[in-house]
Amino acid sequence: MARQIIATDRAPGSPLFSQGVRSGSTVYVSGMVGMDVRTGTLPDSIQEQTRQALRNGEAVLEAAGVTLADVGMVTVLLAQPDDFAGMNEAYAEVFPQSPPARAVGRLGPELPSIRVSIYMTAHLEG
Repeated sequence: MARQIIATDRAPGSPLFSQGVRSGSTVYVSGMVGMDVRTGTLPDSIQEQTRQALRNGEAVLEAAGVTLADVGMVTVLLAQPDDFAGMNEAYAEVFPQSPPARAVGRLGPELPSIRVSIYMTAHLEG
């Protein structure tokens, strides 16, 4: 089964990773950080970084032809465990009811000003 690389100018990218990959009916979205690509800025608060990271992931999903409603799994990586409550506050705004499965862990590398990285797995209707 061939995989399809998903790319959009509406989310951060790098030559070191694909923003998203579609393999069969599954779409994998790379860890998105809270940078706004329109302005090149990174908000200070965990809530704003979480909101923007989720918007960035949503942009990749849309480029793949799916939506947040198709997400089955979200993994959140936090730079600081103390940011858990603030991340949850913003996360609940995006997934207020029937949220996908989720795991939360600690972000391994120390990246300047990055407080959260969020990756998602979504499924297309067969």
